[in-house]
Amino acid sequence: MPADGLAGSWGDKRDMRAGLQTTLRRRAGLSGIGVHSGASISLTLHPAEAGTGITFVRQHAGVERAVRASAGAVTATEFATVLGDASGPLVSTIEHVLAALYGLGVDNAIVEIDGPEIPIMDGSAAPFVAAIDSVGLVSLPAPRRCIRVLKPVGVKAGNSYGELRPHDRGLRLEVEIDFSHALVGRQTLALELDPLSFRRGLARARTFGFLDQVARLWDAGYAHGASLENTVALGPDRLLNPEGLRFPDEFVRHKALDAVGDLALAGAPLIGAYRSVRGGHRLNHAVLTALLADRSAWTLVDAAEEEEIVAVRHSARGQGERPAAIPSALASDAA
Repeated sequence: MPADGLAGSWGDKRDMRAGLQTTLRRRAGLSGIGVHSGASISLTLHPAEAGTGITFVRQHAGVERAVRASAGAVTATEFATVLGDASGPLVSTIEHVLAALYGLGVDNAIVEIDGPEIPIMDGSAAPFVAAIDSVGLVSLPAPRRCIRVLKPVGVKAGNSYGELRPHDRGLRLEVEIDFSHALVGRQTLALELDPLSFRRGLARARTFGFLDQVARLWDAGYAHGASLENTVALGPDRLLNPEGLRFPDEFVRHKALDAVGDLALAGAPLIGAYRSVRGGHRLNHAVLTALLADRSAWTLVDAAEEEEIVAVRHSARGQGERPAAIPSALASDAA
């Protein structure tokens, strides 16, 4: 096992083809408690057909409800991202499992739960990564489509600011936090997201909270399942977790992890750069919603063609000149 503590294999890579949609090879299960409800919850990740996206299914009182993970299905963003429909909220605290699926390149999956929220596990995405790794991924006979950001779209809320802007390839994260607590302060992180950087740099970063806010959270109905087993807890002048931090800047890394999960609600991989300054779930959702609402700010592209375009551009830059010819099917995009 790698030094970062996460398995590095997706299974048989012969079953993975660039530019095609993916799903899980077989189902994988986990169980734990909900960080807000304190309820015991079982979760099963199921393979799904091409075009399914990530869909949450919940069994409750003999009734099955399902909702596809999308920005339009968000019903709340207070302390966690909540999905629902006309019948009301369906599932809360979805960001860590969505981040794991997005970070590892899973396009299609059914997430089945028997409770009101995704189990918090250890407060990070690492247990979900391990579950996905335990079954591996396979390609599906359908092309992967991506959302390419064409122009900057930003949202300002008080002293917070978020923006999605064009970027050469994949998703780039630029996250800044600024807390008055001496052990947190101002932290910044810039990261080009891919499965390796997600595993090593984000997946293990845990959620965190401040002891002086606990009573307020409890009164509001939150954090009833929070403990030192699943939350980095900060007292007035010290860290309460005896094992310490997993990263010196674990706080900003966790905010970046949450952003990946919230941006996964785009419904397709993003090709763009996301900047967040003093943000959270609400800001992440607001920026994504603003992007999708402006049809001139994005376009759908074929992932395989995008990879070819980027390869041509990088080859030309490496040689210090424009290539003699660009495949005709790509010429308009490469111009």
